[in-house]
Amino acid sequence: LRWQWRQRIRLYLEGTGINPTPVDLHEQQLSQEQHSRAHINERLQDQRSDISGPHLLPVRALNEVFIGESLSSRYTVCSVLFRENFKSCKPSFKFSLHRASYYEISVDDGPWEKQKSSGLNVCTGTGSKAWSYNINKVAHQAVEEILQIAKKHGSLNMPLNTELVQKVTNGYNESLLYSPEEPKMFFSIREPIVNRVFSSSRQRGFSSKVCVRSRCWDACMVVDGGTSFEFNDGAIASISIDTEDALCTVLLEE
Repeated sequence: LRWQWRQRIRLYLEGTGINPTPVDLHEQQLSQEQHSRAHINERLQDQRSDISGPHLLPVRALNEVFIGESLSSRYTVCSVLFRENFKSCKPSFKFSLHRASYYEISVDDGPWEKQKSSGLNVCTGTGSKAWSYNINKVAHQAVEEILQIAKKHGSLNMPLNTELVQKVTNGYNESLLYSPEEPKMFFSIREPIVNRVFSSSRQRGFSSKVCVRSRCWDACMVVDGGTSFEFNDGAIASISIDTEDALCTVLLEE
């Protein structure tokens, strides 16, 4: 056996009307409405909800931190009443409404960038094998189609076969993984919306610090899938790694 120090993420919250009291998602299965109500109840009970300065949250993320709207999609029923041959009909139509996450992000103290997406994931080396990996990994089919386009434009002067495609696919996917001991984070922007207003100069990458300013309506910041903090318009999260937070674990080797 040997010791391994796994790095963890620390979080600071600041801004107007922040609520540093979390909702524990492990102890209760909540619907979206119940989840929002739980945050409201915690805010009403917590006398510290008027904190505006940087507040160090009492949790550390071993795997990842996710920031995004609580409501990603929902179905709305619309009824229309009309008459035809003196018969009344009430057809119902169902359509999906998607609420994207609106925020501003700064990576490694760089310029702030307005973004809209399905959310932001920031992971450690431990978490790089889990959700983050599945967000960013590429499929064999996608790599093959890209290489075929490159070959068509004369940018690929080698035979295209299954072995090459698999080698490139594995090489890229393996680059998404890194040691739990490395004091760095990997951030991923899920399904970014890019237009004249919103941009995404870096959809993913390694970093030592990520700052996010919320412009959301009903968002949360979830730590390791189990601890949720309210993260609405005006709140600012500073996400970083401090080696003092590393968790000492034991690896059992065969």
